[in-house]
This record gives sequence, C-alpha cells and structure tokens, in this order.
Amino acid sequence: MAFKKLLASLGAGGANVDAVLTEANVVPGGVVQGEVRIEGGSVDQEIQHLSMGLQARVEVEGGEQEYKQNIEFTKVQLGGAFTLQAGANHVLPFGLEIPWETPVTCIAGQQLRGMNIGVTTELAIARAVDSTDLDPVNVHPLPAQQAILDAFIQLGFRFKSADMEKGHIRGTRQRLPFYQEIEFFAPPQYRGLNEVEVSFVADEREMDVVLEMDKKGGLITEGSDTFRSFVMDHANFQGTDWAAYLNQWLADVGGRRNWF
Repeated sequence: MAFKKLLASLGAGGANVDAVLTEANVVPGGVVQGEVRIEGGSVDQEIQHLSMGLQARVEVEGGEQEYKQNIEFTKVQLGGAFTLQAGANHVLPFGLEIPWETPVTCIAGQQLRGMNIGVTTELAIARAVDSTDLDPVNVHPLPAQQAILDAFIQLGFRFKSADMEKGHIRGTRQRLPFYQEIEFFAPPQYRGLNEVEVSFVADEREMDVVLEMDKKGGLITEGSDTFRSFVMDHANFQGTDWAAYLNQWLADVGGRRNWF
C-alpha cells in the first residue's frame, strides 16, 4: 500500500479527471457546458479542490525575441476538499462563462490557424502531482464582429492570419492581458495598401473596433489617420452599411496620402 501511495504521488495510478463538453461551439459572452468526470486511482487520495478555466496560447514580445506563453484568463472553483476513494467515479455538471473579450477562433466555420483556446480542468491533489485536462473550444464571432468581417470580404479583402498578443490596446475597454489581431490582405483597388489589421474588444453592451492600415513597404507610424477606433452597439449595429463606412475611411486616408 505504501508503494502504491508513492506511485500515486508521482502521478502513476492516481486519480484521473476529464471534462466532456456538451457543445464546443460558443460565442463571446456565452457559456460552455459539459460535465467533469473524476475517476479514483489505485489508492484513496485527498482532493484539495476542483477548478476550471480558459487558457489561451499567446505571443509575447521580449526584446528581440518572440515566444509563446499559455495564459489562463478565467478560472472558477467547482468544489472544496474531499476524499476520493480508490476506484470511485464522480460526474459533475458545469457551466463556464466565456468572457466577452475572448478572441474568435473560427470564422465562417473555418478554424483560424494558431488560435488555441481551451477549457482547463484541474484536480488539485494533496501531496501529489495535480491531474489536469485541456479541451479545445471553438469561439465564433458575435453578430457585430461578423458584420465587420463580412464588410471586409465584401470589399474584396482576403483573410491573411490571426494572432493573440500579450499586452493592451490603449484607449479601449480591454481587461484581459492579451488581445487578438485579425489581418486582411488589401484588394488591388487599394493599390498603395498592403493589409489592414482588426481588433475587437467587447463587453456585454458595446465593442471597440480598432483598425490599423499597413502600407506597402512597411507599417505606417507617422499619422494617426491610419488608425481608426470606433464603438459598435451590439443591439443597434445593423443600421450601418459597414462596407461603405470602411471604404470611405480607406478612400479618405488613401487620397490624402496619394496611395490610390
């Protein structure tokens, strides 16, 4: 028995935890639901707590180096301490709220490369290796976000890439320690423009939309007119022709700078 306890403390023959998602497709502000299945190991173990959260893999810039870092950006505790009997099985339902700022990982049903967000499940075990589980979730755009993405497609822009970066966008309602950039290649009619980057920072009522132009030959830094930040109301965004709005901004800036 003592040998089994030693093995369990090292993770061999110890408890297992697994989260089974009822539905892996969610939107910011929604709830991912499922159940946690806990299976006892070969010996009784003292459980300190069971917790769940959301984790994102983000880019971090440090000096001349860039690297990836896992950031857990929300966490809830589902239960307190208890004794997990050897071989016992427990099933606990859960509902985990998705923060409104959570980046999208799917557009038009297509998974965005490099967008890794998942539900973490941790069974904290006294004097033993914690048992953990990670289950990916698919975060789809809010209707207001989809309206902006559709407007770029309507104008002929092509999706390039998306990434999540550690840091803050100044002047927005951002609360998470990272943000998302979605990049589009510009169509031929905007001949002096290389691409446009889009960031969404939402809460339950409104959303900041941050746009940045990238001129051919290098990122633009000399003028504030190459940045555009505006607020969209989740309830009233349908009254605006967003393709016309974006085209007017691009045409105004491009005309002043003799790009087009």
